[in-house]
Amino acid sequence: MNYDLSWMLDSALELPEAQHAILVSADGLLMARSKEVGRDHADTVAAAMSGMQSLSRTVADFCNSTGPAVRPQWRQTLVEFDHGWVFLISAGEGAYLAVSASPDVDMGEISFRMQQLVGQLGKALTSPPRERADIQP
Repeated sequence: MNYDLSWMLDSALELPEAQHAILVSADGLLMARSKEVGRDHADTVAAAMSGMQSLSRTVADFCNSTGPAVRPQWRQTLVEFDHGWVFLISAGEGAYLAVSASPDVDMGEISFRMQQLVGQLGKALTSPPRERADIQP
């Protein structure tokens, strides 16, 4: 599958203070990036986001108050830096969406927008590409 999903990521950044977005495979490969992120930087961040998600799953039991019989499910990783935030959520089977934002972003709104985008991405990632009727095989 080699769809260009960059335009969908750019649409998610229409929220004030949202900066960059990437779509990452579970094995750390870059699937798509917003237009303001360079390819090399996006590849590096994609690998790091995959690792961050893996670390987050590993520490899930740290917040488990229901006992060892129930394993908590990972939902989101949020990291704060001096100059902003990085949000990481599941984007379907084997994919993750990462968005960076300034410190002043509306955190509820960006989380909501990311969930909306995941719904759109899910449809795009599971739908086969349309074939043009005017092209002969």
